[in-house]
Amino acid sequence: MPVPPAPAGRLDAIDALRGLAMVWMTVYHFCFDLNHFGYLKQSFNTDPLWTWQRTAIVSLFLFTAGLGQATAVARGQSWPRFWRRWAQVAACAMLVSIGSWWMFPASYIFFGVLHGLAVMLLIARLSAGWGPWLWGLGALAIAMPSIASWIHSTLGWVDFYSFFDQKALQGVGLVSRKPVTEDYVPLLPWLGVMWWGLACGNRLHRSQAPWLRWQPGRLGQKLAVLGRWSLSYYMLHQPVMIGVLMAVAALK
Repeated sequence: MPVPPAPAGRLDAIDALRGLAMVWMTVYHFCFDLNHFGYLKQSFNTDPLWTWQRTAIVSLFLFTAGLGQATAVARGQSWPRFWRRWAQVAACAMLVSIGSWWMFPASYIFFGVLHGLAVMLLIARLSAGWGPWLWGLGALAIAMPSIASWIHSTLGWVDFYSFFDQKALQGVGLVSRKPVTEDYVPLLPWLGVMWWGLACGNRLHRSQAPWLRWQPGRLGQKLAVLGRWSLSYYMLHQPVMIGVLMAVAALK
């Protein structure tokens, strides 16, 4: 079956990179699900094998989101079209919260990757024209949790964390400890990764880099198709895998 060409306004290079992140995420989530159902015995919260993988997957996904925003702005995407896409992400974030509350009521997802993505997309759109400043702002955003920790421990600002530890502000990321939740992707440090993706995309478009015109082979084309449907895939892959594992458990 032939792979459909990229729609107008899409770049195979960026879509394939996003598709790679989705494949990696699927493998990670499948192992997580196997662990949840007792087929594996792993510590996903403390073992570097899993914690570093999660960091890499989220970084790749948000970096490509920044690249995508740079492309959208470079090609003159209108605000109405942006808002339509943004509404889809926000609606899916709400569905994730509802679904996770049903499965994990004590640790439901209130600011996971889609929640963070919805806020970061808006910030990225508004800051797309900030030029080289995006590199420095990205570095500052990535460093902010460590800076906050240093300020708290060195200068003794006892009430610093008490402000951001409030439930309504935990999405900022300047918390004293990770909240009890199944997925947590706060603005800091992750906005920095998207800003770097945005800055990189701006530079690639200004220089008309050949990479943007990359024509993938068969595998790359399949990854690009997956990348173009990343939101739908993200929403469906976990229910499907969990459903299959529940069916296997019921047949045992």
